[in-house]
Amino acid sequence: MTTDLRVLRSAEWDHWYGQLELAFGGVAEAPQERELWDALTERERSLGVWDGDVCVGTAGAFSFRLSVPGGAVMPAAGVTMVSVASTHRRRGILTSMMRRQLDDVFAWGEPLAVLTASEPAIYGRFGYGIATRQLRAEIDTNRVRLSVPPGTDDVALRLVAPAEASAACEAVYARLVPERPGMLARRPGWERLPLLDPPGDRGGGSPLQCVLAERDGETVGFALYSTKPEWEAAGPKGTVRLRHMGALDPAAYAAVWRFLFGIDLMSILQVHNRPVDDPWQHLVSDIRRCNLRVQDGLHVRLVDLPAALEARTYQAPVDVVLAVDDAFCPWNTGRWRLSGDTKGATCARTEDPADLSLSVRELGAAYLGGTSLASLAGAGLVREERQGALAEASLAFGSPVAPWLPHGF
Repeated sequence: MTTDLRVLRSAEWDHWYGQLELAFGGVAEAPQERELWDALTERERSLGVWDGDVCVGTAGAFSFRLSVPGGAVMPAAGVTMVSVASTHRRRGILTSMMRRQLDDVFAWGEPLAVLTASEPAIYGRFGYGIATRQLRAEIDTNRVRLSVPPGTDDVALRLVAPAEASAACEAVYARLVPERPGMLARRPGWERLPLLDPPGDRGGGSPLQCVLAERDGETVGFALYSTKPEWEAAGPKGTVRLRHMGALDPAAYAAVWRFLFGIDLMSILQVHNRPVDDPWQHLVSDIRRCNLRVQDGLHVRLVDLPAALEARTYQAPVDVVLAVDDAFCPWNTGRWRLSGDTKGATCARTEDPADLSLSVRELGAAYLGGTSLASLAGAGLVREERQGALAEASLAFGSPVAPWLPHGF
């Protein structure tokens, strides 16, 4: 069998995307969802593998800008739409696409590749490490009370049609991006993603709804959500499903959460993706009745190691030699001296002895500050070669706030 790996041609998109749908269960997406991904797909950055005239592999890469510790927003390839036909598994197709894709990303001058994984076990062998996590919760709002800080009552709330509120929501979101690593600065067209609301995906719930939080005529917070009314013999037991929210200060933040807790006829608030350090956890009266769950979020791969390490800042002074193993992108393999602090960093090859030894996967996991190098060392994945180097580097690589990816791609 011979296959042809090539850049996607515009006329091939329908067939190519149909293979992706088939690989992910064979259920066709709603027309408005398919139209959105058609519009967002960057053909020149997408790959297809063809067996004759049949597409048997897909992979794409969005041109993103990702926030990193220190507030910079840097180029990153958003790896997406990866699939291999079930008839062509275990033939090296995925490896060939990952090889070509990372070579392309390096040639494009983008220091990072990032992805969300349908199955987390797949991408570690290609150098991706889990760099962010997302918090899920199902809160019993009948039994959990919410305390709010001073100033919350000064925030006015207003229900607005989601499409009409989009610009105000996006303005709040844009101000939040540099404050938390892992967030994506939304390019034109991506403001449509939070509004995507196919009726077939509502699961018996309402259409998407939006509330704006305002102070002195300025939008300072928002939430996009839906409701699912249900009843039992004792009365209503509906569910609020939070899709997306943001706020610019503690009072606005609390006002939005208080609104979500208090919607009439609802007794459960489902939270599907929030930062693991989300402040609402300090406002609730009973954290046990919030049914918390954490899972992986953004997977990060350093493609140009020195450029990536120089793009972020470090929360404590660090001067450390990293011995890095990267079998898949060998240009990253070797010893690198990283020197940095809160103002910036340099990273260059060195012949000096190593202070820490690790693979590029562990470096990707620690890159945004959400995974501790010390924790990875405890698992035997980072080796300390100079006493004291692990504590120094682990502190420096950290972030004051947990990194977080607000939405998939």
